[in-house]
Amino acid sequence: MASLREARNAFGEWVDRVALESPARLTLGAFALTILIFTGLLSLPWATTDGHRAPFIDALFTATSAVCVTGLTTVDTGTFWSPVGLAIIGLGIKAGGLGIMTLASLAGLAVSRRLGLTQRILAAGESRASGLGDLASLLRTVIIVSTTVELVIAAILIPRFLTLDYGWPKSLGYSLFYGVSAFNNAGFTPDPLGLYPYAGDLWMLVPIGLGVFIGGLGYPVYLNLIRQWRTPRRWSLHTKLTLVTVTALAFISASFLAVFEWTNPDTLGDHSSGKTIGNIFFQSINQRSGGFASFDIGLAREQTWLLEDVLMFVGGGSGSTAGGIRVTTLAVLVLAAWAEARGRRDIEAFGKRIGTEVLRVAVSITLMGLMVVIVTTGIFMWQTDIALDRALYEVVSAYATCGLSTGITGSIDSDAKMTLIITMYLGRVGSLTLASALMLNRQRRVIRYPSERPIIG
Repeated sequence: MASLREARNAFGEWVDRVALESPARLTLGAFALTILIFTGLLSLPWATTDGHRAPFIDALFTATSAVCVTGLTTVDTGTFWSPVGLAIIGLGIKAGGLGIMTLASLAGLAVSRRLGLTQRILAAGESRASGLGDLASLLRTVIIVSTTVELVIAAILIPRFLTLDYGWPKSLGYSLFYGVSAFNNAGFTPDPLGLYPYAGDLWMLVPIGLGVFIGGLGYPVYLNLIRQWRTPRRWSLHTKLTLVTVTALAFISASFLAVFEWTNPDTLGDHSSGKTIGNIFFQSINQRSGGFASFDIGLAREQTWLLEDVLMFVGGGSGSTAGGIRVTTLAVLVLAAWAEARGRRDIEAFGKRIGTEVLRVAVSITLMGLMVVIVTTGIFMWQTDIALDRALYEVVSAYATCGLSTGITGSIDSDAKMTLIITMYLGRVGSLTLASALMLNRQRRVIRYPSERPIIG
């Protein structure tokens, strides 16, 4: 027992040291190892409905999609995987969602511990408000909030499935699966037809949509709201930017979606006005990262695909289960452009000044994301001969870990599937890894070159 305790303590100390010194390395290794474990589980014979081993590339693709909480699938989730396989996918989603928020908290803690004394003093108020310096409280909040929301969604959905004569075991299993998939923005559905049969069913769409919305906010927002929910004026700048940007994007996307799809008979054109409005708001929440669809995306107009390309690339909140470059990154870029247009020296919001180092990180993350999407889209088109509009949509969905698809994922060959697997992995760990690496690699130079401004534009 003593040797076991010593080994456990030594392992814990090693994890702490790696987490604080190189959170990027821990993130990359943890997700790769988790994906391999779930690939092995999905390769077991009893994970499929026919009792045969799933092809390795499909098991790897599904495991990557689950752990990276994406939702893209090369096989039909509801018919190909057995109840055991669905349970494995659900556990992979849960592990991936908790891992994302946990590793984000470790990265935040590592950055805060690397700050100098002056920066610590200046950031003290913000750190207390966001909770970045209290790891135990963060992890407790992550587990409590995620599990509570998932169980509430399941409790709401169980009676609905019972009214559909699914029976208690299937109703319980499906409800828990949807709860986990919704909060973690995974987009997996155990129903063979997905959510298409429930296009006008508010009993289904409302709890799932709310779960996606809450899951996409991020752990710093949860902790800040729990501590300061009665005093909005004391909310952190991060919380305010996240809530404002997420809400604005939801209404903007709903407005454009209504313009593009209201008269499309293949998607929303044949529905009643009430049903159409419900589907528009449900889809506006899922367009950025949720991955659920209440109508066939493959039949939507190309303008809708372009709209969703942009929204998926933006994604959700920092430290959340959502993907993309994150809404706060977009907010900082927009505020920087606004400050420049107004001729102001500082980037300001809600009575706070945003430092130029934050802008540099935002620009770096955005450029990295654009580079990955452009290069991967070119490779994907070369491998599949698929047109640009559908290829770009699929790649952006994979990089932003959204999971929406025009219906081509199941028809591509193994090389193209591997390209999407790598894209999902990069999209899941890329922005977090880059952000923490840039913040931890900050150097102070005594000698600085003279300043000169090149002509821009």
